Amino acid sequence: MTPELIELHPLDLTLAGGLVVLLAVLAWVGRLGVTRPMLIAAARTVVQLLLVGLILETLFAHATLYWVALMGLVMLLVAGYEVMARQKRRFAGFWGFGLGTVAMFLSSFSVAVMALVALVQPDPWYQPQYAIPLLGMLLGNTMNGIALSVDRLTDGAWQQRGTIEARLALGATWSEAVESIRRDAMRSGMIPMINAMAAAGIVSLPGMMTGQILAGAPPMEAVKYQILIMFLITVGTGFGTLAAVWFAARRLFDERERLRCPAEWSNGHCRGALGEDHYCGICRECGEREFDEFDPDEAGVPHLRVE
Repeated sequence: MTPELIELHPLDLTLAGGLVVLLAVLAWVGRLGVTRPMLIAAARTVVQLLLVGLILETLFAHATLYWVALMGLVMLLVAGYEVMARQKRRFAGFWGFGLGTVAMFLSSFSVAVMALVALVQPDPWYQPQYAIPLLGMLLGNTMNGIALSVDRLTDGAWQQRGTIEARLALGATWSEAVESIRRDAMRSGMIPMINAMAAAGIVSLPGMMTGQILAGAPPMEAVKYQILIMFLITVGTGFGTLAAVWFAARRLFDERERLRCPAEWSNGHCRGALGEDHYCGICRECGEREFDEFDPDEAGVPHLRVE
């Protein structure tokens, strides 16, 4: 006999929210600086999830490919913005938003469609009960992997820009110049999912499996769905991370394989970035002189002084 789902009342949610407010008060007393972001995030959680609930009810009642695709597009664009917002040194212009968005589209959407058509096989294949939650889980985890990896890549390139320039001066290609940084960035994006798979069922019960069990699904059926989802999330996150890091690493260099001005991938802040010949002392983008943190002479990089 399948147990009935226990309904939650507004009072239950209010009590849980009160615990969040209590935590925010303690953070304010301790001057941790997270009180305002915590309360805003909690409020966004309530509003966003209530809106999603209303939208999903409408989608379930009018299950058309057009509306499901529109919902997926909105989710993709929001995820792309979140990837950009989490970057310490983001790319300027379209690349700041487009890089993560395109990578997630190529990975998450393709994996989600493949899973719906070939594995889960609902009728129709775009049935929102399956398509929207699956795409949401794929986008959410891929978003985290891409954000971590691209942030690691750009921060590593910023910290090691002198080393990169030295490698270029010695004849290395752009790919060889950032190979170690790119490898570390890819690892940082994939490690969270590897850890999640390793700990599943022992350290923690994954969210989808827990939700299905609470909803009354047989435990073994919930386990099978969770295994499928974790494999799909890992594949989507891995492919998305590989694509995003490759595109981002290529964007660090211009068509002549020179390291671009850091103003293009550091939130617009440049302190004497790259000149025409390695380090010329004046950035060709912003006109400021010399790096504050790096002296090309120390790395043995040829450069021209601008008097």
